[in-house]
Amino acid sequence: MEKFALTVENLTKIYSNSKTKKNNKALNELSFKVKQGEVFGLLGPNGAGKSSTIGIIGSLVTKTSGSVSIFGNDIDVNLNKAKSLLGVVSQEINFSQFEKVYDIVITQAGFYGIPRKIAAPKVESIFKKLGLWDKKDVQARTLSGGFKRRLMIAKALIHDPKLLILDEPTAGVDIELRREMWSFLKDINKKGTTII
Repeated sequence: MEKFALTVENLTKIYSNSKTKKNNKALNELSFKVKQGEVFGLLGPNGAGKSSTIGIIGSLVTKTSGSVSIFGNDIDVNLNKAKSLLGVVSQEINFSQFEKVYDIVITQAGFYGIPRKIAAPKVESIFKKLGLWDKKDVQARTLSGGFKRRLMIAKALIHDPKLLILDEPTAGVDIELRREMWSFLKDINKKGTTII
């Protein structure tokens, strides 16, 4: 029997516009499955519902109907377990621009109950792999767009998620950095992380 990292069934999302009294159906009974260990591309034009789908999977957007399971954990039944298996790198920057780079990821580890003494060597390892170690003591606002993207990936990986979702991870990133990021992502995929 095949095991799935992600199962999305009949997912529907309707956004209501109170000004026009119209409904916008962003997702219309979307269904797909992602096998464990797979690298899966979610493609579509602007407005197709990709970010809405990712938002629902990460519990940032409320679905209208349908179901989502992460490694067999339905997000309506066992959200905490599902979220512990998931790392999301969103399109938008989602960290304090005034904190130090190192502190941002240490704090993220704390959200998952990882003690600082265990998190510190993990942060060092991830930062070195992503080329962030030399930037660990600077304020995040001083980073270039490419380094901010790396920081978001580090933040998403600190709790060793089994499923990593990247929403346009290379947007605004130069070619050399893009190659480095894909090489890093291939490595973590080879070690068993499922990537969307």
